[in-house]
Amino acid sequence: MDFAYRSDIGQQRKENEDYVGVFKNTAGINFAIVADGIGGHQGGDVASEMAVSHMGYRFENTTFSDPTDAVKWLAAEVQDENQHIIEKAREFSDLNGMGTTMVATLMFNDEFLMANIGDSRGYLFRDGQLQQLTEDHSLVNELVKRGEISAEQARQHPQKNIITRTLGISPDADIDTNLYKMIPGDQLLLCSDGLTNMVTDQQLTTVLQSDQPVADKCATLIKLANSAGGYDNITALIVAVDGEVASK
Repeated sequence: MDFAYRSDIGQQRKENEDYVGVFKNTAGINFAIVADGIGGHQGGDVASEMAVSHMGYRFENTTFSDPTDAVKWLAAEVQDENQHIIEKAREFSDLNGMGTTMVATLMFNDEFLMANIGDSRGYLFRDGQLQQLTEDHSLVNELVKRGEISAEQARQHPQKNIITRTLGISPDADIDTNLYKMIPGDQLLLCSDGLTNMVTDQQLTTVLQSDQPVADKCATLIKLANSAGGYDNITALIVAVDGEVASK
């Protein structure tokens, strides 16, 4: 299994409020996470770093190797970290209103868990096909689901940055979790909306199906987003599953 990630400030922002990390627990399970801070000058970078570093550190000390245990751990961790972010925001006035999105994956023998809160996304690239596995927790996605706007209109909607679920800000922090089978050749892409707002699905597909090393694929995706305007911070994390997947 090969992991690579890259994060970039983009062309318009003064700070990078994205944060990314890959961690391993005592049972050898990998945990990859991307967080996109919310709050601008009000501490979005603090919230995203808290989420990734705190949860990553605690994950490294876990012993589980079963997906069911992972789902329970992640749900509890998200609630705990949500409260920590809220308390930190209350403690410092300049952090008031901070929060973060999060997308994460945990890799097991022949399965992987995909989890998200907010509009950072997780994709599966398999057999030449790109599939978005996560659902955006955003106002425009709700409008798309109700048939009020198209998916293409959502990309340009003036309220596309309104998030309906986050870590921080609200005491409710419900994370979506889904378990999938994993096969050799799979690639997982975790990313912030600074990538998906700038780069089309066809461009993502072209990069992922190329023969570049995964680190170069991340760099190419960042370059594409910046070339399209780079209006936000951009983070891409790719997991490539090699030819050896253990079965239960």
